Amino acid sequence: MKLFSELYKRLDSTTRTTVKVQAMTQYFGCAEPADAAWAIYFLSGEKLRRLIPTKLLRQWAAEEANIPAWLFEESYSSVGDLAETISLVVPEQKTETTGSLSEWVEERLQPIRNMNEEQQRKVVTDIWHQNPADVRFVILKLITGAFRVGVSKRLVTRALAEHTGICAEVIAHRLMGSWSPTPESFLRLSNPDVDDAIVSQPYPFCLAHAIDRDSTPDSLGKINDFAAEWKWDGIRGQLIQRNSQIFVWSRGEELMENRWPEIEAAAALLPTGTVLDGEILATKADGTILPFSQLQRRINRKKVGRKLLLEVPVVFHAFDLLEQDGNDLRSLPWRQRRDHLEILMSRVQHPQLKITELIPAQSWADWTEIRTHSRERHSEGLMLKRVDAPYDVGRVRGTWWKWKVEPYTIDAVLIYAQKGHGKRSSLFSDYTFAVWKDDELVPFAKAYSGLTNAELREVDRFVRKNTKEAFGPVRSVQPELVMELAFEGLQASTRHKSGIATRFPRISRWRHDKAAKDANTLEDVLDLLPGSSTGGDL
Repeated sequence: MKLFSELYKRLDSTTRTTVKVQAMTQYFGCAEPADAAWAIYFLSGEKLRRLIPTKLLRQWAAEEANIPAWLFEESYSSVGDLAETISLVVPEQKTETTGSLSEWVEERLQPIRNMNEEQQRKVVTDIWHQNPADVRFVILKLITGAFRVGVSKRLVTRALAEHTGICAEVIAHRLMGSWSPTPESFLRLSNPDVDDAIVSQPYPFCLAHAIDRDSTPDSLGKINDFAAEWKWDGIRGQLIQRNSQIFVWSRGEELMENRWPEIEAAAALLPTGTVLDGEILATKADGTILPFSQLQRRINRKKVGRKLLLEVPVVFHAFDLLEQDGNDLRSLPWRQRRDHLEILMSRVQHPQLKITELIPAQSWADWTEIRTHSRERHSEGLMLKRVDAPYDVGRVRGTWWKWKVEPYTIDAVLIYAQKGHGKRSSLFSDYTFAVWKDDELVPFAKAYSGLTNAELREVDRFVRKNTKEAFGPVRSVQPELVMELAFEGLQASTRHKSGIATRFPRISRWRHDKAAKDANTLEDVLDLLPGSSTGGDL
């Protein structure tokens, strides 16, 4: 455990990618396979299923530190991180940590979940008192599920590639799917001679870069170098048919079993050894794409009833062919993969399996005009793909581009603020905004990104000077600041006071030129709903 804590310290103390990769490579070189497997698991963003309610951790920490609960909560609010707060307030005892990472996880942490509260408290307080602050900080990060240290799965893959001498693409593929943190998994990962044919395993997804709002697409090159498709607002997934077994994987590497029975049934028609990349979309009977809000009705259903199957049918829109007859096609240029896909889909005639439409154009101006009609199709814009590019691993600049339509924008008034977490724990950086309904400001959206560091500090000063009331960590402020909020979509919602739920709201700019009375109204927002007469223009 001490070795893993030292790795955390090294990763947390630098922003240089090469130093992070070197630190992980050295760790994998000296860690036991069982420890290395768990390290990969946590560094890749995975976490243990909830062990203890954080409410109990806060209560126990206050009591162990012999301070009132309110003082602990104020400290937590100021620090912004529970593990760090506990490490700071609970008295440290000079002891030496024993046990490896795998021993800690499997023998000490995971059993906590099945203990009663009294047993849990004893184990947790023993951890606090029997380990130095830096080690218990990392242990608490694992317990609370908040372990993050500024490395991506791609960086972990790079480090493993350097450690093993196996190319990063192979490592990335082996890490996909239901990878389990066991010694056997790590040894298989680092074995150059292992057979990679796991029947359910998906491929690492190729991801797109966004075209900058201030750029024009013709800066990408000649139009003949690219193909264009609609960018749908659905669920990205890989549809796998191997050995007459069907698997549907999300981009988040979740195996979506029994979620999409109509797609799984259609996939049985695919030849064995087929892997499609595409988008799961909700559709009408005539094939018209439905808004994402309709697809959401099915996302978290482990079992879909007949009524919902009829109300929200889904289709798999395939846009790439990654494997055919068991052969990996990813190294082929997009044009060849598309040719193979068109032939395959012409032979598999099923209404739940579609091939995504290519959008012809003679110039960038043609695609620019076509893109303006995206929302009429419930599309987010266009995808541009280099016709000579392979199917890359991750987000490789220049392979695929997403050219999204301009977001919806609304001018709204700041009415509530709350301190952030991590580096923003000392600043009021999480905001609630409102729009006008007659003479009343109605909460409309929450946003916490989009301001510069200087602007964050300026808003923080405003909040501290203009607080009306405090509700726990939330401050109600004088309604004076106006911000332009941008968001990708919206839908009617009975759960929100405004009657509207937004998708991906963020601050696009601070409207210093506007007073609160000049902010938009709820009627303006309602006019943006799909099917409204304004068509989203204010």
